[in-house]
Amino acid sequence: MYAVIRNRLQLIDTRYLQLVVASFLMGNLIAVVLSVYWTTPRPLPIVEHYSYSTFVASNGVKLNAMQTSPDNIELKHITTNVSKTSDYGINGGFFWNGDLLSVAVIGDKPLKGDAGDYGSGWYNIDFPKGTLVWDEVTRSFSVQVVIEAGELKVTDRQHYWAQGGVSMSLRDENKWVSQAIDENMPAFDEARLRSGAVYDDQMNIWLLVSDKPCTVEQFRTAVKEVIAPKRLVDGIFLDGDGSSQMRNSQVTLKGDSREVYQMLALKEK
Repeated sequence: MYAVIRNRLQLIDTRYLQLVVASFLMGNLIAVVLSVYWTTPRPLPIVEHYSYSTFVASNGVKLNAMQTSPDNIELKHITTNVSKTSDYGINGGFFWNGDLLSVAVIGDKPLKGDAGDYGSGWYNIDFPKGTLVWDEVTRSFSVQVVIEAGELKVTDRQHYWAQGGVSMSLRDENKWVSQAIDENMPAFDEARLRSGAVYDDQMNIWLLVSDKPCTVEQFRTAVKEVIAPKRLVDGIFLDGDGSSQMRNSQVTLKGDSREVYQMLALKEK
């Protein structure tokens, strides 16, 4: 009788030992799987095609440049630093106390509020200013100097977007300074971080942020020299100084970390 009991106890001990070993091995396997999962880089946001490059002009200004199709652009109202959004893109037009002071419309609809509302993105506040317009019907860009979105000349008022700023006048060396001053370009002769949006003769849009403070003239000169040489058509200055911000998979530029209230973002797929 004792021999039978002893054999059964030995059998139980063996099965228990096997269970312990199996549990140990399974635990290790799970740990390895979890380790691989958590250390594998998370996929970045999937956005439409763009390319990022840096260019250094002969005057020493380095430009961070994102080049894409205008169909990939989505104007957005935000209330944070561009680097803290989930989007790729750059800061947009001017603002004050949360009000948008530059035109920012998609198909005659301002980004914040209704057409005609102050600070909604319907107006270039105080002065007619250079506004970059993408006409989806004619597949063409233009820069139009207007004080409100209702003045924009487009083929179909439901199929365009427009971003206000200040005219760069890239093909008018004689009048660009007076035009920018007439449009009340901030800190014209002061060294500040600068942002802009320009387009070439293939209707590519280039989103640009300088790497260091520079004057308006230095920024414009660098743009003309290194961005799509001989193919660049026109563009606008966007808000600058601490508002000059960019985010993509290659670089994050925070400006002075301030909040901005509008951006040009790349659409997600």
